[in-house]
Amino acid sequence: METYPITVGGVTRHVPLIEPLPGRRIPLVEFLGDPEFTRAAAEALRPLVPKEAEILFTTETSPIPLTHVLAEALGLPYVVARRRRRPYMEDPIIQEVQTLTLGVGEVLWLDRRFAEKLLNQRVVLVSDVVASGETMRAMEKMVLRARGHVVARLAVFRQGTPGLAVDTVAELPVLQPGAPRRKLHGLPVKGLLVQKEEDPIAVQKGPAHGA
Repeated sequence: METYPITVGGVTRHVPLIEPLPGRRIPLVEFLGDPEFTRAAAEALRPLVPKEAEILFTTETSPIPLTHVLAEALGLPYVVARRRRRPYMEDPIIQEVQTLTLGVGEVLWLDRRFAEKLLNQRVVLVSDVVASGETMRAMEKMVLRARGHVVARLAVFRQGTPGLAVDTVAELPVLQPGAPRRKLHGLPVKGLLVQKEEDPIAVQKGPAHGA
């Protein structure tokens, strides 16, 4: 399998190149099973967390270890939205999302007992990669439905031009078939993303957590 080198926080990984849609090749980033890479990514995200943050919110699966390490470093709790319904869920918040990255639609599920943890809390959305921004937008809707307040949207990697403002630490390429490989370093790209008019919330930024 062809791979692509990416570097975050001095840690380099050669990740697989996949083609989710014809003519669109992207590096597949996964944090599961890689503690060193996960710690490096979490440490890179840490300065972007606002000081007023009270809880982190993410989705399964790859962002879970990333969010766990980040939450532990910050001393904050976190909540995870699931990608399919679990038998134990009662009165869950259900949110549809059209993920253009993989070319398929998804549904996010949040059990009511976990949704209650977001009530009146200042919430930071955390993801591994943001592409179209639709998953992040769906996460934000879930927080609003749980009556929480989003104070930041964070992702390790940006790929393309998301449809809402997200703070990231590195950029992933979208490659054409046969495009040459080059080493990708994790460089700050804060503030480069454009917020569409239909985005309902302008996230209020404050000092970094622990600053």
